[in-house]
Amino acid sequence: MTRILGIDPGSRKTGYGLIDVERGRARYVASGVIRLPDAELPERLKLIFDAVSQIAGQYCPAEMAIENVFMAKSAGSALKLGQARGAAIVAATHADLPVAEYEARKVKQAIVGSGAADKLQVQHMVKTLLSLPAAPQEDAADALAVALCHMHTMQTLAQAAGGARGRFRRGRLTIT
Repeated sequence: MTRILGIDPGSRKTGYGLIDVERGRARYVASGVIRLPDAELPERLKLIFDAVSQIAGQYCPAEMAIENVFMAKSAGSALKLGQARGAAIVAATHADLPVAEYEARKVKQAIVGSGAADKLQVQHMVKTLLSLPAAPQEDAADALAVALCHMHTMQTLAQAAGGARGRFRRGRLTIT
């Protein structure tokens, strides 16, 4: 069994989701949203680091997958998002977790079948794929989608390698 932590980073809200993968099937473990106070950015980054560290310590995932930065409405927003991603990545590497990064369009393509899917479609498919009684919150659903995308990618790499488990290079895997 492999436990995957998915992260949907944000400077105001960071979603997280955990799945267990066994024999090619995903099982829901936990998910939620790290809500950040209206504080200075360095304090919010510390809270992201602390929260991801706590989640990693509590649930003991084997791997982490995180959404890559996309072009935001402004350069300032993109920089803040990148810093939030960095705080989560440092927390993961501090816990000795390999980190995989996925473009938002790739995540949507893997989960919904369209890279242009909207948040409601992602929520619905996450609910369906994990047999959840209700759709998770948007940010938590996005994080679970990242974890599911990582699961599918690792399975595809393993099949392409003749059954061998996919490997990370220098602790990171980037899918673009």
